[in-house]
Amino acid sequence: MHLDTRSRINLVELVSLGTLTSSLVHPRETFRRAVMRNSACIIVAHNYPSGEADPSTEDIKVTRLLHEAGKVLGIDMLDHIILGRDSFYSFKEGKEQKISIEKH
Repeated sequence: MHLDTRSRINLVELVSLGTLTSSLVHPRETFRRAVMRNSACIIVAHNYPSGEADPSTEDIKVTRLLHEAGKVLGIDMLDHIILGRDSFYSFKEGKEQKISIEKH
């Protein structure tokens, strides 16, 4: 998700479509449109086919790589979110949280 200086989402972009067991993520593709669209910051998100929201070792490495690339480009990566079946993990918050749906 690309955000403007007021933290409003101005673009949601699919950067990579993974397979059952992996997805290729690189700063070049992740930040390409953010640079072209003059985005102030981005939020990265992905899911696992298993429905789990626990970050893998590779998720941690990719998050650090994207964060550093964003610093170089002057485009902050506000968060990396892993979406699970009934929970999500926020790297910014550093914890998994349950998704609750309010019924009216």
